[in-house]
Amino acid sequence: MSAAAAARKRARPASGAAAGAGAGKRRRKADSAGDRGKSKGGGKMNEEISSDSESESLAPRKTEEEEEEELEETAQEKKLRLAKLYLEQLRQQEEEKAEARAFEEDQVAGRLKEDVLEQRGRLQKSVAKEIQGPAPADIRVLRGHQLSITCVVITPDDSAIFSAAKDCTIIKWSVETGRKLHVIPRAKKGVEGQPPSHSSHILCMAISSDGKYLASGDRSKLILIWEAQSCQHLYTFTGHRDAVSGLAFRRGTHQLYSTSHDRSVKVWNVAENSYVETLFGHQDAVAALDALSRECCVTAGGRDGTVRVWKIPEESQLVFYGHQGSIDSIQLINEEHMVSGADDGSVALWGLSKKRPLALQREAHGLRGEPGLEQPFWVSAVAALLNTDLVATGSHNSCVRLWQCGEGFRQLEPLCDIPLVGFINSLKFSSSGDFLVAGVGQEHRLGRWWRIKEARNSVCIIPLHRAPRPPAAGS
Repeated sequence: MSAAAAARKRARPASGAAAGAGAGKRRRKADSAGDRGKSKGGGKMNEEISSDSESESLAPRKTEEEEEEELEETAQEKKLRLAKLYLEQLRQQEEEKAEARAFEEDQVAGRLKEDVLEQRGRLQKSVAKEIQGPAPADIRVLRGHQLSITCVVITPDDSAIFSAAKDCTIIKWSVETGRKLHVIPRAKKGVEGQPPSHSSHILCMAISSDGKYLASGDRSKLILIWEAQSCQHLYTFTGHRDAVSGLAFRRGTHQLYSTSHDRSVKVWNVAENSYVETLFGHQDAVAALDALSRECCVTAGGRDGTVRVWKIPEESQLVFYGHQGSIDSIQLINEEHMVSGADDGSVALWGLSKKRPLALQREAHGLRGEPGLEQPFWVSAVAALLNTDLVATGSHNSCVRLWQCGEGFRQLEPLCDIPLVGFINSLKFSSSGDFLVAGVGQEHRLGRWWRIKEARNSVCIIPLHRAPRPPAAGS
């Protein structure tokens, strides 16, 4: 055998082995590729299968786990959970109590502030904007007097009204029913044995702040004191030398102030049935008087054109000027401010610190008469809701007018007109401010200058409706 052939024989197994190794390698590569493909395909399939299985069994498995957790909760864990709930409830209750306390503190602070302002005579609650004028059909008319009503007063609890007239009678009315509760008849002259009463025009009345005493004054210079509940006569005060034109009790006491056409102011103690003192200063017949808690009173001086504040302990007086005509009516708004009306048609707001009006509204009820000869309607009555910005005035121009006092009582703006035919001789607000009482007559209370035949001699109860307040921001 040649050397070449021997070499070929030795090469064959080696190449075969190499080929076998290469084939083995190729098979292993293919197998590994297949395994990778299988693993990938298997992975995808496994993922899909597990996803389907989860979607099918997720909810029940959670419920089972929750049930197991609930079952596995120990007594100690249950106590802890209940304790947390209890503490949360306590925290909420304490927060609610804190809010309630803060609200009460705000309310108390507001009340204390109001009390301080009231003591200083500067309280001015804003209520006028809420008042809505009533419909004519809502006004109740009480008829019982034969002649013109001259004055009205309301009991402190707003349950009854006393009215007096030129027919010399006093009638007590129920506010709720409008019926007569009692009538004090006219005293007949020359008849002995009859109970004491008035025999001439009654011009003024006042009731004590506790509702115990009623005082009435007439043209015969007499002041009669009555028990307000039963209308029984108690005392008769004499001393004035002319018609008694104004009466007022000091609030919280039984001290009575009276004024007269004799130009004087007298002080009485009703509880002790005694006279105290007399003050002088006006230059003409005094037309009206009012008082509040302080030991002082205010008077309207009629034709002397002055308003006077009488300081009783000091026996001194402050004199105010502003109206051009006869000042016929006056009332205190608070301890430091007052409103007055005159026959020149003007309404004035006063402060005790200034001798001139803070605000003066001329021709408050318009003009009457032929063109070129116009004259203002007289302001025959004024009223003020205590410690507020609401004022009412009356004349004989067929309406009662409501006014709003501006900030600091430096402005007077009309609110609305309430139709009433006749002379408005007296106006009084109820303590609650829910209604206004007007004494209406065919004639002026102090004379017979005109006569309005179509007017009714009556007591009119005017309801004062309040508009709902707009909700607060953020509520």
